[in-house]
Amino acid sequence: MSHNELDALRKQVEELNLQLLEVINKRGELVQEIGKLKEAQGVNRYDPVRERKMLDLITEHNDGPFETSTLQHLFKEIFKAGLELQKDDHRKALLVSRKKKPEDTIVDVKGVKIGDGSQHFIVGPCAVESYEQVAQVAQAAKAQGIKLLRGGAFKPRTSPYDFQGLGLEGLKILKRVGDEFDMAIISEIINPADIETACDYVDVIQIGARNMQNFELLKAAGAVRKPVLLKRGLAATIDEFINAAEYIISQGNDQIILCERGIRTYERATRNTLDISAVPILKKETHLPVFVDVTHSTGRRDLLLPTAKAALAIGADGVMAEVHPDPAVALSDSAQQMDIDMFNEFITELRSHYAYKS
Repeated sequence: MSHNELDALRKQVEELNLQLLEVINKRGELVQEIGKLKEAQGVNRYDPVRERKMLDLITEHNDGPFETSTLQHLFKEIFKAGLELQKDDHRKALLVSRKKKPEDTIVDVKGVKIGDGSQHFIVGPCAVESYEQVAQVAQAAKAQGIKLLRGGAFKPRTSPYDFQGLGLEGLKILKRVGDEFDMAIISEIINPADIETACDYVDVIQIGARNMQNFELLKAAGAVRKPVLLKRGLAATIDEFINAAEYIISQGNDQIILCERGIRTYERATRNTLDISAVPILKKETHLPVFVDVTHSTGRRDLLLPTAKAALAIGADGVMAEVHPDPAVALSDSAQQMDIDMFNEFITELRSHYAYKS
């Protein structure tokens, strides 16, 4: 075969490549239209019976040179790509999506602007134990210029015999401390029926990891006009996390802060495995601000500083960490909370590396 003949055949292949590209894209457009109709009708996108019929038709008309198994493999990949295209179309419609709203959402928490490009801190004890305990932490945080105070009044625990929190009394303590130190209060609510009451005491409703897919709670939080801090579930995918936020925003409340707090893996060196890459993914996929909880993700005081540095460096809107006046006697999570001195060192070290606001 001469060089000219080879070039001519290659040119034909290139032309066929372009024809295939045109046909595949045309098929993709038709698949998108089918997906929209199925969604409107409430029909499942994936139809295995329909896929089998298409593969049988392809097999019937295969005259070679490709083996039937090879063609089936190729077309299965095309079918799979079509399903993914339909999923992408569905995701574009999400209210939390960056495609739906290109600009960043700024969450206003008692005058603190979260999501405006500055970085902030949320600190406080794991659980509210007494007024004196919370006030000591608030005083230390206030001295560092921090205005966001967390504390657990309702504590969903793995064991039913562990300390479950002070409940409403804990919310009252948080409210008192918040008023005295002019700080915004963040606390977890675990019962949809308590949302309305909580609005009288807290500035941000926290929905914890164990309740990320408590859909009635999500809808109840979305129905009130109060900022919500939503934590990622213990083993939730990013897609599940984003859809949990969608439950809140679908009720009309777009004041949502996402919080990466580590996920459960086989690794036991830390309490959970901090998925630091989730921060830029969430920032890219959604318009919502993203925090990182370095306490629950690591479960180790000695890792709080490096993970906080990583969170700020990768673009998180803020860091959440737990502080207790005397962690050794804390009623919950004593091994992972900082004492006041360690907290001051923690903030001083971060302030020397990052120009964040409090």
